[in-house]
Amino acid sequence: MLVPALAIVVGLVLLVWSADRFVEGAASLARHFGMSPLLIGMLIVGFGTSAPEMFVSALASSQGNPGLALGNAYGSNITNIALILGLTAVISPVAVHSRVLRQELPILTLVSALAVYQLWDGDLSRTDGVVLLIVFAGLIGWSIVQGMRQRSDALGAEMADELAVHAMPLNRAVVWLLVGLVLLVASSRLLVWGAVAIARQMGVDDLIIGLTVVALGTSLPELASSIIAVRRKEHDIALGNVLGSNLFNTLAVVGIAGTIHPIGVAPEVLSRDMVVMVGLTLFLFVAGYGFRGPGKGRINRFEGGAMLAAYLGYTAYLVLGVLAGRA
Repeated sequence: MLVPALAIVVGLVLLVWSADRFVEGAASLARHFGMSPLLIGMLIVGFGTSAPEMFVSALASSQGNPGLALGNAYGSNITNIALILGLTAVISPVAVHSRVLRQELPILTLVSALAVYQLWDGDLSRTDGVVLLIVFAGLIGWSIVQGMRQRSDALGAEMADELAVHAMPLNRAVVWLLVGLVLLVASSRLLVWGAVAIARQMGVDDLIIGLTVVALGTSLPELASSIIAVRRKEHDIALGNVLGSNLFNTLAVVGIAGTIHPIGVAPEVLSRDMVVMVGLTLFLFVAGYGFRGPGKGRINRFEGGAMLAAYLGYTAYLVLGVLAGRA
């Protein structure tokens, strides 16, 4: 038990560190090649913060651990909204200024509905995975168009400030990109091995391990970047981290895992986990879209506390279920 636990800890530390280096290198490299700050914020950062989930879920699916793959993706979505954005809003209310982010909120809601529809028959087939990847490709195309049209967006302005602060030479950007990529692969393998070994030794479903320990660990890059962003009053970056990561998780991460290997979906994924994920997504849509009036999209401390309480309640329910099953 000690060696797998140590593998999880080391794997998570390396995963968070390498994801951060990967994002910094990729963002700086994209800036060197003339990509706009808005596009970097929408695409590069969104991909980079979801890279841990992508590598872990793809590896888990290829090794025949579908529960871990799904649990990591959907558990990360729950963690991103309820824990990360909830905690961020408690620290400082998150005001939504970006037009692009207000457009992404309903898109995320629709994508979550698509996920429920695909899992309704209890199976995520390769066809389902391909459909998710096609939708993801369409979303990337839409993001590029939006990034080229709306150069004055608030998210772009905040990202330009961040890029100026973390500017680096081209050769260093390439080095960090490659180092981050290699360590992402290595740390993902270490984390998956440790998680599967612990699940087998404890007799716990790997879905639960994916929804809790692995999901929390792979979401740590979003947690760190969102808290830093909101303390700098960069609210749109904080929200953009969560929205971009959840879109990548639901479409690309699950799509890649399902394309690699069809995944049987346990009934509790629909009746428990998807209900929580979709409920939180709808709550975020209502709070952040701006129904209070033009430009009034805002997640206040009360709403952040409610999301944080939802995460603690959901996690406690999962833990108590495991303890009851072992009694």
